[in-house]
Amino acid sequence: MHKTLEITAANVDPALLDLPWNLPLEEWGEDVVVALPRGISRHIVRFVKLSGRILAVKEIGEEVAYREYNLLRDLEKVDIPTVEATAVITGRTDKNGEPLNCALVTEHLPYSLPYRALFSKRMRTETVLRLIDSLAVLLVRLHINGFYWGDCSLSNTLFRRDAGAFAAYLVDAETGELHEKLTIGQRNYDLDLARTNVIGELMDLQAGALITDDIDTIETGSRIVERYEKLWTEITATERLDIKDKWKIEERIKRLNNLGFDVAELIMTTDVDGTSLIIKPKVVDAGHYSRQILRLTGMDVEEQQARHMINDMHTYQVTSGRKDVPLEIVAHAWLDEIFEGTLAKVPTELLAKLEPAQIFHEILEHKWYLSEKQGSEVDIFLATESYVRDILQNRADEREFI
Repeated sequence: MHKTLEITAANVDPALLDLPWNLPLEEWGEDVVVALPRGISRHIVRFVKLSGRILAVKEIGEEVAYREYNLLRDLEKVDIPTVEATAVITGRTDKNGEPLNCALVTEHLPYSLPYRALFSKRMRTETVLRLIDSLAVLLVRLHINGFYWGDCSLSNTLFRRDAGAFAAYLVDAETGELHEKLTIGQRNYDLDLARTNVIGELMDLQAGALITDDIDTIETGSRIVERYEKLWTEITATERLDIKDKWKIEERIKRLNNLGFDVAELIMTTDVDGTSLIIKPKVVDAGHYSRQILRLTGMDVEEQQARHMINDMHTYQVTSGRKDVPLEIVAHAWLDEIFEGTLAKVPTELLAKLEPAQIFHEILEHKWYLSEKQGSEVDIFLATESYVRDILQNRADEREFI
């Protein structure tokens, strides 16, 4: 039966109809396709620029496309870092009326980098470890929300800079399953798959001389298990305390906050004789500092960037003579005088190279470096001039990394 082109989307962009859906993706021309770095994929993927946005288009079977589209939308609803599902295109046929594969359209994540782009220049061991740490955090967040990935790997993840760390985003959910709660067996199997995939990818990078020979790929890849288990235990474990040590409840919450998680519910019970207290975090949400900076300034930034900003805000509160002024009020002055005042010193043509929050973080780091070198405090605006001249103008543009 003849099928007509059909677009399924929460918000349909009519410009989607202008794309050459009657051609297989591999035949789309340079007039349509944008050259962005692609991760390794089982399917053909192309990037296109449409209505001022970059979209990723993946050819895939209809059932899998709808399934992945719905999974990505479900993960967005619980605030999991993923690419945004835009549309599913079905009913494609070529000029002879022969059916073509369905297409899944997702929004390209600005300032995101596939791991191979990050490794395109030889990477230090510490940076490799930070990349794996971010993947472990993502896997924990997915498992907390009952998502079994089934193919966790560096290839199926995009990374954004987050102060001195990375924030990992799920980019491929076609093997995923959403459950009310994962069993220990499901979590362990998913984690073991992740370890195997990461070790294989590191071996591949080493064979291509993109990481140094002295990196133990098995030990480094196994770090995802170590980091995952440590974080999972901290977030979910039941803790028994002496009834006199109630202060340790606050300590447990602070430890979770420092890991970037908020405790929405905490279960506390006492034993029969009332000498022990048993605590267990019941609901834990990631984004502790991100939510704070969003509430204080309205800015939506990554977790470590937010943490750095809040620290700077507290410093500003003291040094500007506002020690007794509520942080909510100080935040407005800090945003105007420090954050926006600093970025106003960055030439417009360089400002889009990195996310504004990342530029601000790097300026603070540069200020610290200059102050230590000089042995006295360096003004942030002088540090900005130095950062622009010596660092930013030599950096690659990562908004749409080409």
